[in-house]
Amino acid sequence: MRIAVTGTPGTGKTTATERLASKLEERDAAESSADFDVIHLNTVLEDEALYTEVDADRQSKVADLDALAAWLEGREDTIVESHLAHHFDADRVAVLRCAPEPLEKRLLERGETEAKAAENAESEALDVILAEAVDEHGLESIYEIDTTDRTPDAVAAELAAVVTGDREPSAGDADFVGYLT
Repeated sequence: MRIAVTGTPGTGKTTATERLASKLEERDAAESSADFDVIHLNTVLEDEALYTEVDADRQSKVADLDALAAWLEGREDTIVESHLAHHFDADRVAVLRCAPEPLEKRLLERGETEAKAAENAESEALDVILAEAVDEHGLESIYEIDTTDRTPDAVAAELAAVVTGDREPSAGDADFVGYLT
């Protein structure tokens, strides 16, 4: 089984997946957690140079999705974490969401430019990643998790419920369109 954990940069994907193993153990699902490897796809992109170019305006690397798909091929029982994770085969897709204002603040605090933080906040308000994930995988595979004002441990517990099948699919519950007005 492959589980994708995706969302706009700054929604808490990396932090939550780093805490996921302990949450699975707390849920008495030690057998499940032992079989899953967490793949931080952005690290793979960097370490394996799986990008086509560097976008100077956005100060980011342009991922080579075909090369990343080839790298992931044959890797099962994984949790793939990245804002790109929904572009690849997955049995379940957890889409982490966050209100645009705190999202923008998080991104600025970690050193992103104002332009990049604003672009990501707008993307979050427009449901860009959620819409892409639903289009790619269908509503029955999507598990939307609002991380706004939630601790990383609470988000990791929600992810554990997705992994163990103790949570129903959901999409469209978080509504941040008011940010755009």
